[in-house]
Amino acid sequence: MTQLDLNKLDKLAYLSIKKGVNIQPGQDLLITASIESLPLLRKLVDYAYKEGAGVVTPIFTDPHITKSRFQYATDQSFDRTQTWLYEGIKNAFKNNTARLAVVSEDPQLLSNFDSDKVSRASKATSLAYKPALEYISNFEINWNIISYPGKAWAKLVFPDLSDEEAVKKLGDAIFHASRIINDDPLKEWDDHNKKLKSKAKWMNEMNFESLLYKGPGTNLEVGLAVGHEWVGGSTNTKKGIPTFPNMPTEEIFTTPHCKKVNGTVRSTKPLSYQGSLIENIEVEFKNGKIIKMNASNGKDVFSKVLKTDEGASQLGEIALVPHSSPISQTGLVYYNTLYDENSSCHLAIGQCYSKCFKDKSLTKEQVIANGGNSSLIHIDWMIGSDKIDISGKDHNGNLIPVFKQGEWCN
Repeated sequence: MTQLDLNKLDKLAYLSIKKGVNIQPGQDLLITASIESLPLLRKLVDYAYKEGAGVVTPIFTDPHITKSRFQYATDQSFDRTQTWLYEGIKNAFKNNTARLAVVSEDPQLLSNFDSDKVSRASKATSLAYKPALEYISNFEINWNIISYPGKAWAKLVFPDLSDEEAVKKLGDAIFHASRIINDDPLKEWDDHNKKLKSKAKWMNEMNFESLLYKGPGTNLEVGLAVGHEWVGGSTNTKKGIPTFPNMPTEEIFTTPHCKKVNGTVRSTKPLSYQGSLIENIEVEFKNGKIIKMNASNGKDVFSKVLKTDEGASQLGEIALVPHSSPISQTGLVYYNTLYDENSSCHLAIGQCYSKCFKDKSLTKEQVIANGGNSSLIHIDWMIGSDKIDISGKDHNGNLIPVFKQGEWCN
């Protein structure tokens, strides 16, 4: 039986605790993970306590248990969720508990179930989780997302390999993307951080009014929020703790003006959402809202997502990623947003990041007034490729090249 590289698994756990979530002495930590990722979870807990964590609490998921609900639960079950649990999570974040998520689930776990039930269950969870999610999206706390190569996920990426070989192959890809293949991952991340910061600095200096995207099936203008700020790499929480929210990360991102998006755009990679796969998304925006939508697979799921609330059909984030990113160069489709979004420029419908404004003291009302979007959801989907050109429009109407054939121009 082929085994994961335990030395690299150990490095990933240390990197996540030390650089990713950056746990502080005495700080509690909440970890969510699939039961399958237990080998990584145990290492994460060890390092968290070694770094001085207060109390580490894991919450496990299991694919059989998840599917059991959709097979056997009454219809009324899908309009409910564990509100008591999300209330507890919100209170934990309110008391400065850090957050860590280990992603390993089957991207197609719920693809064979009733899309209406999936949508209703997702909406109920989003409603209950929103108060807690705001602590994350506003960077009130330090948080981090990493991955573990679950078997079903690995077999989707590498369908022609045996179970063991697929898991090992996906594990190696995760380790490579997470920049832990060299002797000093902490330095690797410091160097990578500087490069991302330099790109964000240039975009902030340009202070574009909008970005224009052109490529196959794409002719889109995205206005940028008033007072927007591009960020990338590490982010300081409002308490001043530097954290890397996503590992891996290859993006710089900001908040668009949710009322100033017009044109058409086509996805370039599948979107895995709540156990369903949505492929070949095509949408048209008018004055910020999606007015037309199509998809070759998962159309019903995506259509229901767009009806979650008023802000679900508007943009909350845009992100720039060069086609030459290490994740893109593997040539793999990961069917996992954490990886696919870091191989491609992408958009996110739903909730914006209030962190992506120069003025960090803005109220919710001021964020909305400046063009920031509000929603129960935040879903990234990929639109970048080596055929995408992006130009920035300055406040005098001049166009300045930003990306040419998927690569930075500056």
